[in-house]
Amino acid sequence: MQKRAWIVFFDESGVSLLPQVRRTYAPRGRTPLLRHRLNWKRAGMAAALGYHAADRDRGPRLCFHLKPGSYDTTSLIGVLEQIKTFYAGEPVVLVWDGLSAHWSRAMRAWAAEQDWLTLERLPAYAPELNPVELLWSAIKTSELANLAGDHLADVADAAERGIHRVCSSEQLPWSFLTHTGLTIHP
Repeated sequence: MQKRAWIVFFDESGVSLLPQVRRTYAPRGRTPLLRHRLNWKRAGMAAALGYHAADRDRGPRLCFHLKPGSYDTTSLIGVLEQIKTFYAGEPVVLVWDGLSAHWSRAMRAWAAEQDWLTLERLPAYAPELNPVELLWSAIKTSELANLAGDHLADVADAAERGIHRVCSSEQLPWSFLTHTGLTIHP
C-alpha cells in the first residue's frame, strides 16, 4: 500500500417507493397508517466512505451516487471515475464486497489500467466490516423511515438529506468505522 493512500469502503444499496416501515409514536388508540401506491420503482445508491491512512486530521470523506434502477459493471465504472475526481487522483485502496459486478472481467480490466486504484475484497458474508452498511442503516432508519413518496425524486431527496446530515457531523463517519472494529494504520 502506498504511504498517502485513502482507504475507501464502497457499497451499494437500493431504495424503492415502498416505505421502510419503522416503529413510530402516536396518540393512544390512534394507530398510524402508511398510505402508499403499490409501486416497485427502484433507485440504486452507491457510497464511498474514505479515511486517510496516514493523516487522521484530513477527516473522513463521503462520496454518494444515486441512479434509477440498479448498478452493473458499466455504471460502477462511471461511479469509480467520479471517485477518482473526488479524491483528486490521490492513491485509493477501495474495499468492497464480492458482488459479481465488482469482480467482472470488464471491471478487472478497467481497474488494471488505473494507477491510482487498488481493489481489495471484504470477506464473504461480512457486511459488519463495511462502515458504509452503517451509513445505509442510519439513512433508512431516519430520513427514509416510513416515507411513502409518490415519485422516486421524493425518495432521492430524502436520501440526499440523510447524506448531508451524516456529512455535517464530524463524529458520525468515524463512529461507523469504530463500530466495525477496524482500525486504519499508516
